[in-house]
Amino acid sequence: MWSVHRVATTGSTNADVAAAARSGAAEGYAVVADHQSAGRGRLDRRWEAPPGTALAMSFLLRPDGVPATRWSWLPLLAGVAVVDAVAAAAGASAVLKWPNDVLLDGGKLSGILAERVETPSGPAAVLGIGLNVAQTPDQLPPGGASLAPYGAAADAVLDAVVDGLAVRYSDWRAAAGDPYASGLAADYARRCDTIGRHVRAELPGGEAVVGRATRVDDAGRLVLRVDGTGDEVAVGAGDVVHLRPQ
Repeated sequence: MWSVHRVATTGSTNADVAAAARSGAAEGYAVVADHQSAGRGRLDRRWEAPPGTALAMSFLLRPDGVPATRWSWLPLLAGVAVVDAVAAAAGASAVLKWPNDVLLDGGKLSGILAERVETPSGPAAVLGIGLNVAQTPDQLPPGGASLAPYGAAADAVLDAVVDGLAVRYSDWRAAAGDPYASGLAADYARRCDTIGRHVRAELPGGEAVVGRATRVDDAGRLVLRVDGTGDEVAVGAGDVVHLRPQ
């Protein structure tokens, strides 16, 4: 379903696809770069890698018929697709850290950013994925990971992500974005390393919620059973500055 435009370098693949969306590009327009100079992730955190060592990719989605309240599942959907892709293409056993990170051997392998874009034909989503493929240990930021030890070819990884994302998105959209009917919620839970862990969700303003992560709810929020009270509190990706083991 994708119309992929491959470039050697760009500022930001998300910005490129957002601009194309505003100019009327159809669903499925995608940009893949071997290097981006102004990549960013959630909360405008920078995503950088030496040229030729990572893949940056962004996809234009127009999920007509899916309630806007379910669009929050898009980055989680992408995370499942990435975990499955690196398993298929590299034999790597990655896991998900809620809300938008893919971890491998304890380090961050991939980050995902979904953005809503207003276009002349209605709202759209730009789904961006950054994936470390060939960085050596000295090229990785602290806490980073790459597929270099697994000897994976970048094109094989890209093909697996592109194909897997198409299937996941098609199934989710066919179910009107219902994470349960599409099977996405169950598949996400099986791959999510956060569920079952004792964590600290740090919120804006210095507040925090500490408890055990029990599940992801129907809006894609992480549900914590709060220490001391046993109350359940749901936190959304937009509310959490950091999520740390406790």
